[in-house]
Amino acid sequence: MSSAVAALPPLRRAVQTDVVALAALVNAAYRGDSSRAGWTTEADLLGGQRTDPEQLRRAIDQPGQVILMATDAHGPLACVLLEHRGATCYLGMLTVRPTAQRGGLGAALLAQAEAWAAAEWRVASVTMSVIIQRPELLAWYQRRGYVVTGERMPFPADDPSFGLPKQDGLAFAVLRKVLPTT
Repeated sequence: MSSAVAALPPLRRAVQTDVVALAALVNAAYRGDSSRAGWTTEADLLGGQRTDPEQLRRAIDQPGQVILMATDAHGPLACVLLEHRGATCYLGMLTVRPTAQRGGLGAALLAQAEAWAAAEWRVASVTMSVIIQRPELLAWYQRRGYVVTGERMPFPADDPSFGLPKQDGLAFAVLRKVLPTT
């Protein structure tokens, strides 16, 4: 593991022509053998896909939603989904290419996504959901100012578009971070 933090290329809004490459990036980071190159894998908890091009197309077209992405010479490097929900923003699908993880790109992406939501939507907080069976990921977000709210949501085990559970009892913890006021 390198102690140097890699620079995150500038973020831009994803467009429809990005969805196939973004789906490949997200699925590679979360599911299957390719995800094991990074630390964000859910491969032991879930099989199947994390997303598909159609889900991403709908997200891009949905008012109040945006997918921000960074690219490098190899294509999509990182992405994050933001959804405007009044005074808060839901953040999901925070993704960094597995072979580029552990260098600080995820933290940089998270900070830039929070700043984008605060500037563009004037939200006071960011919420997210994390699978409770991922204590290392919960801890990572907590080190970045997120607080576990105590709210839990069941995993949609009956909807294969979210993945195929490999164990019973999967659930999400809801986390929240209050953004600094300017």
